[in-house]
Amino acid sequence: MLDTARVFDRLRRHLGNLRRPVLVPNLPLRFGMTPIAESAALLGAEIEAAFGADQPIDVCGYSMGGVIARTWIQLRGGYRRTRRLISVASPHHGTLTAHPWPRRPLAGIADLKQGSALLSQLNGDLSTLAAIDCCSFYSGIDLVVVPGWRAVLPVGEQRMLPVWTHPQLLRDRLSLQPLAEELLRP
Repeated sequence: MLDTARVFDRLRRHLGNLRRPVLVPNLPLRFGMTPIAESAALLGAEIEAAFGADQPIDVCGYSMGGVIARTWIQLRGGYRRTRRLISVASPHHGTLTAHPWPRRPLAGIADLKQGSALLSQLNGDLSTLAAIDCCSFYSGIDLVVVPGWRAVLPVGEQRMLPVWTHPQLLRDRLSLQPLAEELLRP
């Protein structure tokens, strides 16, 4: 929500040239004002511009970006070309920190409330995730996704990383190594 594409810089350096090509879009989330579905449409356009309409891809999303990626996959047809979805600290089951914020003007944050219409729709039909290899990384004590265990996809492998805070999930070496291993897995 507050990050830019630079949030992935350490992970990209950690991967070096072992994973190419890599697209790290800079979506205009406007501090949580952009609805998740609108951001998912923008993500789809960026993916198509970078890789064409049919090339199979792996998707990695961090925080709100993981829910945006999942929305693109499940509701905008991304499941047709996605091989793997790697989610890092993404509130797939909502977060208590989103509850105080009103839908207007913060539609993107409101989409992350427990029981929101968007999350209910995503979690209500998992059929489009059935053929996708899914993996969720999370922190037990996240402080952004509260409680931390709500930051996992309802399908696939779930791995708790030994870090204390949300930002450490993409900055700490204890997180970067397992994330890189997952991204480099064939």
